[in-house]
Amino acid sequence: MNIVSSIDENTTHLQVTGRIDASTSPAIDTAVDAAFGEGRHRLVFDLREVNYVSSAGLRAFVRAAKKAKSLGGGIAIFGLQAGVAEIFSVAGFDKIIPIAASDAEAREKLGA
Repeated sequence: MNIVSSIDENTTHLQVTGRIDASTSPAIDTAVDAAFGEGRHRLVFDLREVNYVSSAGLRAFVRAAKKAKSLGGGIAIFGLQAGVAEIFSVAGFDKIIPIAASDAEAREKLGA
Protein backbone atom coordinates (compact mmCIF):
# COMPACT_ATOMS: atom_id res chain seq x y z
CA MET A 1 0.00 0.00 0.00
CA ASN A 2 1.12 3.55 -0.69
CA ILE A 3 -0.25 6.89 0.54
CA VAL A 4 0.41 10.24 -1.12
CA SER A 5 -0.60 13.27 0.90
CA SER A 6 -1.38 16.70 -0.49
CA ILE A 7 -2.83 19.83 1.07
CA ASP A 8 -5.50 22.11 -0.36
CA GLU A 9 -6.22 25.01 1.98
CA ASN A 10 -7.40 23.35 5.21
CA THR A 11 -8.07 19.91 3.73
CA THR A 12 -5.63 17.04 3.50
CA HIS A 13 -6.05 14.69 0.54
CA LEU A 14 -4.77 11.17 1.05
CA GLN A 15 -4.46 9.19 -2.16
CA VAL A 16 -4.21 5.52 -1.24
CA THR A 17 -3.18 2.69 -3.57
CA GLY A 18 -3.11 -1.06 -3.01
CA ARG A 19 -4.65 -3.18 -0.26
CA ILE A 20 -5.65 -1.90 3.16
CA ASP A 21 -5.35 -4.74 5.63
CA ALA A 22 -3.88 -5.53 9.06
CA SER A 23 -0.31 -5.08 7.87
CA THR A 24 -0.92 -1.81 5.99
CA SER A 25 -3.66 -0.06 7.98
CA PRO A 26 -1.19 1.42 10.51
CA ALA A 27 0.04 3.64 7.65
CA ILE A 28 -3.48 5.13 7.48
CA ASP A 29 -3.25 5.94 11.20
CA THR A 30 0.17 7.53 10.69
CA ALA A 31 -1.02 9.70 7.78
CA VAL A 32 -4.12 10.77 9.71
CA ASP A 33 -2.09 11.63 12.83
CA ALA A 34 0.34 13.67 10.71
CA ALA A 35 -2.50 15.71 9.18
CA PHE A 36 -4.15 16.30 12.54
CA GLY A 37 -0.79 17.17 14.08
CA GLU A 38 -0.40 19.93 11.48
CA GLY A 39 -3.78 21.37 12.44
CA ARG A 40 -5.79 20.13 9.46
CA HIS A 41 -8.93 18.33 10.64
CA ARG A 42 -10.63 17.69 7.30
CA LEU A 43 -9.45 14.66 5.37
CA VAL A 44 -10.47 13.40 1.95
CA PHE A 45 -9.43 9.85 1.12
CA ASP A 46 -9.04 8.99 -2.57
CA LEU A 47 -9.52 5.20 -2.76
CA ARG A 48 -9.78 4.86 -6.54
CA GLU A 49 -6.70 2.62 -6.57
CA VAL A 50 -7.63 0.51 -3.52
CA ASN A 51 -8.78 -2.97 -4.44
CA TYR A 52 -9.32 -4.45 -0.95
CA VAL A 53 -10.16 -3.23 2.55
CA SER A 54 -10.14 -5.64 5.50
CA SER A 55 -11.82 -5.17 8.87
CA ALA A 56 -8.54 -3.68 10.13
CA GLY A 57 -8.72 -1.13 7.33
CA LEU A 58 -12.32 -0.30 8.19
CA ARG A 59 -11.28 0.25 11.82
CA ALA A 60 -8.58 2.70 10.65
CA PHE A 61 -11.23 4.77 8.88
CA VAL A 62 -13.51 4.72 11.92
CA ARG A 63 -10.63 5.86 14.14
CA ALA A 64 -9.91 8.68 11.70
CA ALA A 65 -13.58 9.72 11.62
CA LYS A 66 -13.88 9.72 15.41
CA LYS A 67 -10.67 11.67 15.88
CA ALA A 68 -11.65 14.20 13.20
CA LYS A 69 -15.07 14.68 14.79
CA SER A 70 -13.51 15.24 18.23
CA LEU A 71 -11.34 17.97 16.68
CA GLY A 72 -14.25 19.66 14.94
CA GLY A 73 -13.45 18.26 11.50
CA GLY A 74 -14.41 15.24 9.45
CA ILE A 75 -13.42 12.75 6.80
CA ALA A 76 -14.92 11.75 3.47
CA ILE A 77 -14.02 9.01 1.04
CA PHE A 78 -14.40 8.90 -2.72
CA GLY A 79 -13.62 6.62 -5.63
CA LEU A 80 -14.57 3.25 -4.17
CA GLN A 81 -14.23 0.33 -6.56
CA ALA A 82 -17.30 -1.95 -6.62
CA GLY A 83 -15.85 -4.62 -4.31
CA VAL A 84 -14.60 -2.07 -1.79
CA ALA A 85 -17.92 -0.19 -1.91
CA GLU A 86 -19.68 -3.45 -1.09
CA ILE A 87 -17.41 -4.00 1.94
CA PHE A 88 -18.22 -0.51 3.24
CA SER A 89 -21.93 -1.04 2.60
CA VAL A 90 -22.21 -4.51 4.16
CA ALA A 91 -20.35 -3.28 7.25
CA GLY A 92 -22.67 -0.25 7.44
CA PHE A 93 -19.76 2.17 7.17
CA ASP A 94 -21.42 4.01 4.31
CA LYS A 95 -23.84 5.33 6.95
CA ILE A 96 -21.03 6.43 9.29
CA ILE A 97 -18.50 7.94 6.88
CA PRO A 98 -19.50 10.17 3.97
CA ILE A 99 -18.83 8.36 0.70
CA ALA A 100 -18.72 10.36 -2.52
CA ALA A 101 -18.32 9.70 -6.21
CA SER A 102 -15.71 12.42 -6.74
CA ASP A 103 -13.22 14.61 -4.95
CA ALA A 104 -15.47 17.65 -5.40
CA GLU A 105 -18.43 15.83 -3.88
CA ALA A 106 -16.27 14.61 -0.96
CA ARG A 107 -15.10 18.17 -0.29
CA GLU A 108 -18.71 19.36 -0.47
CA LYS A 109 -19.76 16.77 2.11
CA LEU A 110 -17.07 18.16 4.43
CA GLY A 111 -18.10 21.73 3.78
CA ALA A 112 -14.61 22.42 2.39
